[in-house]
Amino acid sequence: MPTLRRTSPHRTGLSALLALVVLLVAPAGMQALAQQPAVEAPAQPVVPVQTAPAIQPPAAQSPSVSAPSVQTPAPAARTGAPATPEVADPLVPPLAPAGTAADAGAAPGASDPALATPAGEGEDASVVAQLPHDLSPWGMFMAADWVVKAVMIGLAFASVVTWTVWLAKSLELMVAKARLRRALRGYLASASLDEARKVGAAGPAGAMLRTTDLELQRSGDLPADGIKERVSISLSRIEVAAGRAITRGTGLLATIGATAPFVGLFGTVWGIMNSFIGISKAQTTNLAVVAPGIAEALLATAIGLVAAIPAVVIYNHFSRQVSGYRVLMGDASAEVLRLLSRDLDRRDVARRARPEAVRSEAARLRAAAE
Repeated sequence: MPTLRRTSPHRTGLSALLALVVLLVAPAGMQALAQQPAVEAPAQPVVPVQTAPAIQPPAAQSPSVSAPSVQTPAPAARTGAPATPEVADPLVPPLAPAGTAADAGAAPGASDPALATPAGEGEDASVVAQLPHDLSPWGMFMAADWVVKAVMIGLAFASVVTWTVWLAKSLELMVAKARLRRALRGYLASASLDEARKVGAAGPAGAMLRTTDLELQRSGDLPADGIKERVSISLSRIEVAAGRAITRGTGLLATIGATAPFVGLFGTVWGIMNSFIGISKAQTTNLAVVAPGIAEALLATAIGLVAAIPAVVIYNHFSRQVSGYRVLMGDASAEVLRLLSRDLDRRDVARRARPEAVRSEAARLRAAAE
C-alpha cells in the first residue's frame, strides 16, 4: 500500500493531462471536419476504429486512484464540451459530415423548383398551347386531316342525296297512287271498255287501257282466248315497267345505308392513327394532346351514322310504299282484263245470235211466199 501511494500522484497527473488534451483537441477537430468541402466527404470510406484504447489504458491500470483525483477532470469535461460526449478520437471522421455532405449534394435538386418539375411538363404545355381551342363540329372539321375532311364531305353529300331522294320519291309516289286510285274507281264503275275510256285515266292505268284497245284492233275476229292471253302479257309488262320506274333511286338509299358507316369508320381509323403519330412526336400521353384528334376522328363516324340511319329508314319506308303501289297496279290490270273479257263475251254472243236471226228471217220469208 505505501508503494502505491507514492506512484499514484504521477499516474493521476498523467491521466488528468491526457483528459485535458482530449477536451481541447476534440472541438478543434470537429470544426476542421465541419469546414471541409462537402464533396470530399463521401470519397473517404468510414472505417470502424476503436476509440477507447487511446484514453482508457491508463485509467484501467490505476485501481488505487482515489475518487477525488479521478472526479476532478469530470467538471471540466461537462463544462468544456457538453455537446461532444460521444467523440473519442479526433483522427476518425465522424458520420455526421458525410451525411451532411450527402444532404448538401441532394439539396439543390430539392430546393430548385425548376429541377423538381417533370421533364415532359414543359413539352406538354407547349403542345397544349398549340391545340385548337374550338371543339365545335365546324372547328374540328377545319382542324382535321385532309383525308378525314374528304370523308366528312362525302358523307355530308350522301346525306343530302338521301333527303333529296326522299322528297322526290315521296311526291312521285303520292301523285302515282292518286292517279291509280282515281282510275281504279272509274274502271270499277264502268260496264265496258267504251265506258272505261271515258274516265280519261293517265299513267300506267291509261297505258293498260290503250294497250288493250291496240290488241283488239290487231286481233280482229280471232278467238277470244288468244286475245285475253296476249292482253294479259302486255299488262304484266306494263306493271313491271311502272314498278321499276317508281323504285328508281331507292337503290341509292340502300347503298348509302350499307356503306356510310364503314366510310365513317375509315375516317375514324385514319384520324386515330394520326393522333397516335402526334403522341409519339410530342412524347407525351397528356389527354389534352390526345383528345382533339380522337374527337375529330369520331366526328367522321358520327357523320357516317347521320347519313346511314335515315337512308335505311327511308329505304324501308319506300319499300312498303312501292309494295302498295304495285298492289294498286295489279288491281287496275285485273279490272281492265275483266272489262275485256266482258266485251269479248258480248261479241261472241252477238256472233252466235246472228245466224239464228238469219235463219228465222229466212223461215219467215218462206212462210210468206207460200
